[in-house]
Amino acid sequence: MTRLLIVDDEPAICASLSFALEDDFDVFTAKDEQTALAALEQEEIDCVLLDLNLGSTSGLELLSKLKKLRPDLTVIMMTAFGTIESSVAAMKAGAYHYLTKPLHLDEVKLLINKALEFQKLHKRVKVLSAAVKQQQSYAGMIGKSQQMQRIYQLIEKVKDIPSNILITGESGTGKELVARAIHYQGVRSQAAFSVINCAAIPETLLESELFGYAKGAFTGAVQQKTGLFERSHGGTVFLDEIGEMPLALQAKLLRVIQERTVTPLGSYSTKEIDIRLIAATNRNLEEEVAKGTFREDLYYRLNVIPIRTPALRERPEDVPLLVDYFLDLYAANMGREKKECSPDVKKKLFAYSFPGNVRELANIIEYAIALSAGEIITMEDLPASLVSQPTGKRLFPKSQEGVFVPANATLEEAERLVILHTLEKNGGHRKKTADQLGISERGLRQKLKQYLES
Repeated sequence: MTRLLIVDDEPAICASLSFALEDDFDVFTAKDEQTALAALEQEEIDCVLLDLNLGSTSGLELLSKLKKLRPDLTVIMMTAFGTIESSVAAMKAGAYHYLTKPLHLDEVKLLINKALEFQKLHKRVKVLSAAVKQQQSYAGMIGKSQQMQRIYQLIEKVKDIPSNILITGESGTGKELVARAIHYQGVRSQAAFSVINCAAIPETLLESELFGYAKGAFTGAVQQKTGLFERSHGGTVFLDEIGEMPLALQAKLLRVIQERTVTPLGSYSTKEIDIRLIAATNRNLEEEVAKGTFREDLYYRLNVIPIRTPALRERPEDVPLLVDYFLDLYAANMGREKKECSPDVKKKLFAYSFPGNVRELANIIEYAIALSAGEIITMEDLPASLVSQPTGKRLFPKSQEGVFVPANATLEEAERLVILHTLEKNGGHRKKTADQLGISERGLRQKLKQYLES
């Protein structure tokens, strides 16, 4: 339940407000500055109702002290003598809002709830901003692996040119994220970014959606419709699952690419368009061309600049970053404190091959946060399908097995983890451990003594 602190030097007001609000909030009261500060230090207070005049103490001074202790604390000021000057001073000092006595209970409840909603939104923005660290991400994509760094560099090179791009990769690898990054990092960022899934729409509807139609073009066409290509003039069109596009429509798309014009259904007039075309598929289009299900000329027109999104199992070093990101993301979305994964859960996640790639990892973390009752996500909180996977099905090759070092670990912490892991692996044999680590037995003894004392 939300914890509310009422600070007023009049006991009658504290008692009446407490009685009126105790059904909706966990209410604490304080009659002076000392009691208020003590309550804030001892309890996880979510919101404060603070009187502007606390006898010999100024409510504004106490407001500054409260905000110094808890910068994100939501404070609503109360006073019997409201003035424009005092309300401006309160807002400048960090108050969320200002109420004039006598208080109206419905107004108080409404304002507290709005303040808490604002606080939750502010916290979510802060958490999400912190989650996406610039050195380990690019335009919403998370990853520090060489494969992802190459994609970031490629996007930087092609974002401002009009050449067609074909993004390939397994489902769940972030093909649309790459397309969005190309658009929003480039010169067309202020224009439309239009997305259409070629596999999700029947052929006849797909054609009219892309090209539009004239009034009376077919039964039910009671008015003209502008197609996606025309609506996206100056921007980017992202054709997802291009491998599912019917052959007849492929021929019309080829004409659009070659002539940069579109002809709506039922019309004889063509319209010039300026679009950046990005297509994506999880199919092998070269095989589709060989089978005759995809036009060879269209394939080469689309595949001017190829980008392949790597499967998650190909970039294992990014898994810890993604786990941490999704822990932040879904905790914020659900209005919960961030949770941590137990060592067993980390081991399971870092050894899993993720056939569904990043999308599957996101679903696993969302599921775990939704079901977890405590601060730590345990094996019981994971989907049964993941828990039942044999541990032999690992993300890291056996030859690369090792100890997990958190991304924010210091060099000393990393060294400690490696030494203790190697010692455990060698069954406590110190000479073998020292030889394997390339240090002297004396040096190993000193390190172990240091770890035991710390």
